[in-house]
Amino acid sequence: MTDAGGHARPIRAAGALLWRDGPDGPEFAVAHRPRYDDWSFPKGKLDRGEHVLRAAVREIEEETGLVPRLGRRLPTAKYRHGDRPKQVEYWAARPVAEAAFMPNEEVDELAWLPAREARARLSYRHDADLLRAFLHGPSRTWPLMIVRHGAAGDKHAWREPDELRPLDARGRAEAAALAALLHAYGPARILSSATARCLETVLPYARRTRAEVVTDAAFTVGETGPDRARDRLLELLADGVPTVVCTHGENVAELVAGLCRELGEKAPDDPSLRKGEFWVASIGEGALASLERHTSR
Repeated sequence: MTDAGGHARPIRAAGALLWRDGPDGPEFAVAHRPRYDDWSFPKGKLDRGEHVLRAAVREIEEETGLVPRLGRRLPTAKYRHGDRPKQVEYWAARPVAEAAFMPNEEVDELAWLPAREARARLSYRHDADLLRAFLHGPSRTWPLMIVRHGAAGDKHAWREPDELRPLDARGRAEAAALAALLHAYGPARILSSATARCLETVLPYARRTRAEVVTDAAFTVGETGPDRARDRLLELLADGVPTVVCTHGENVAELVAGLCRELGEKAPDDPSLRKGEFWVASIGEGALASLERHTSR
């Protein structure tokens, strides 16, 4: 397959450096693939139309039998696969619970190894580089997720109080998709603007994780401004608790920029979000370990 310029489109894949606590430090899951007779980290190609987060979780589950909880984003690996470029997006991840490995068609052996043994076992340099990148950052992180509510029709055509304006059909589809994507990072407390469109955006995620949605005036448009929303976010940062915040486009840019300033990092050139998009800030050891933006599709 080629793009408009006649260049081969990269094969897109996703995976994770899966780790757990061992008696002498972290241990890493290294998979043996009989098709290639190699040792690598769990990964696989995206299905057509599949979101990269869903692909990462699915591939880990299929290859290892373990349900992962994604942590910080790791460097993307780029290399040639035959005559086409390949791009693999990676996260650090931990298994939600331990389970006995069952060999399958893709992976016939899974070894949990300390860093030095894992590096020696890996077949490819890009995997060794990935392990090195993990070891140079915080192992444990927690997610702070900033969500802009989904599509909610034309506000100029809405004749009732604005706080009652609901999601439209597109927004409801975005909310349903967000539930699975946010869940890739595990359960979190949920704070939301008190408007119907924000509450409806996080409701599917709340039901999936059996969490309570708490409304917060600081994130509600018309109640306070972006500065108060930013200050409230920084209060949450000090708690160190995995958190989802659903708010409005008017607040998002200052929330992200303020978070970056607080943690001594450069803000993205465009910190805003479109409706139904979200930022994930992975926080570890008081620092911003990674910052990633995702759509709901």
